Amino acid sequence: MARHQADLVRCARLPGIAVGRVCAAHDGRCVACDSMVRPCVAARVCDGCGYGAAAGGGSGGERCVVCGVGEGAGGAVADAYYCKACVQMEKDRDGCPAIVNAGTAVIDSFYNRRKQHGFNFNPTAARCG
Repeated sequence: MARHQADLVRCARLPGIAVGRVCAAHDGRCVACDSMVRPCVAARVCDGCGYGAAAGGGSGGERCVVCGVGEGAGGAVADAYYCKACVQMEKDRDGCPAIVNAGTAVIDSFYNRRKQHGFNFNPTAARCG
């Protein structure tokens, strides 16, 4: 995902001991290049992105490092890995692989939705009512 969308920004801080997690949609994919071949090395995330998962608990560690989906939408189901080619090119040493921004596509859809429905539009209230 990060390879195909140029506007996504990685965290890139010093990785800690926590292993990153990915959702079902990104399970088996390399966190650097999105390839689905030869997962090799576990992707380590920094302490800020690990949300205390290395400390042995908390539900905060169950977020996908690629898309950020949390517990309510399925959450993270597997450990994140780098593929063999990215390990050989040392992309696993570039820092924390977690994506920290939403990207312009998500932000643009939010503002377009608000423009269409007005400033105080609540999508949950519109469905219920």
